Amino acid sequence: MNYRHAYHAGNFADVVKHAVLAHTIDYLKRKETPFRIIDSHAGRGRYRLDALEADRTQEWRAGIGRLVGPQARPLPPALATLMSPYLAVLAVENAPGETTHYPGSPAIAQRLMRAQDTLIANEAHPDERKALEASLGAVRGGAVKVMGLDGWVALRALLPPPERRGVILIDPPFEAEGDLNRLAEALTDGLRRFATGIFLAWYPIKDDRTPRRLAKAVAGAAGDKLLALEVLIQQPRNREALNGCGLLIANPPFPLAGQLTAAAPALARTLARGAGAHCSVRWLKALRGQ
Repeated sequence: MNYRHAYHAGNFADVVKHAVLAHTIDYLKRKETPFRIIDSHAGRGRYRLDALEADRTQEWRAGIGRLVGPQARPLPPALATLMSPYLAVLAVENAPGETTHYPGSPAIAQRLMRAQDTLIANEAHPDERKALEASLGAVRGGAVKVMGLDGWVALRALLPPPERRGVILIDPPFEAEGDLNRLAEALTDGLRRFATGIFLAWYPIKDDRTPRRLAKAVAGAAGDKLLALEVLIQQPRNREALNGCGLLIANPPFPLAGQLTAAAPALARTLARGAGAHCSVRWLKALRGQ
């Protein structure tokens, strides 16, 4: 694996998936019973936005840089509500008035989980896993375990969790051919093993075909409880560019669909890079059998 998320940390795609992850964890905490967070492709946990990699691409400026910092504008109420748990973690990770540290998904989970909850952060790459261990070891609270399995293998090995409550983030780097098919297979198989789990499956959008292919492959996997959030930051004319991203949400928390729908216009405006930017929220049940 050659992918290094340090070049892309805090970009628009991170904003989308991490905001929904944080909101979901916050929702699970409404009940006292413990839950488990499984992060199949965890990365290194925490990133420096002033490091060489992030400074070279500057992708974070069109992502988290539009929500916090000197270039940020006040968020409309619906978007502020959606982003609240996520931005609270950002505030804890940084000194007042600064945005130099970016928490990846395992760091966000660690900050939000309680003492009775469990985080399993899996990262196959040895160097990234070593950094992940150091990152998560620097913050106390909750039960945290770092694993080094292939991400697709980890999903099969870790489901169902003993708590029978939890959220599973599937966020592969999509550098290997066939990862889109593997994502569909992992989500379908995961729901067979853990039918009531909340699954968040992220995917890149470079052209119009990818969302249609994925929707057709997974529609019906969660019955009537599979939600698709898609954010385009520009028209997908250049198939080599990351023009948007999507998040499949199986068994979403009850209020989430309405909250995403209400926040979608402001989210699209906030992250837009060019003409054609938009955000859609839809249930995939209507695609079954097609």
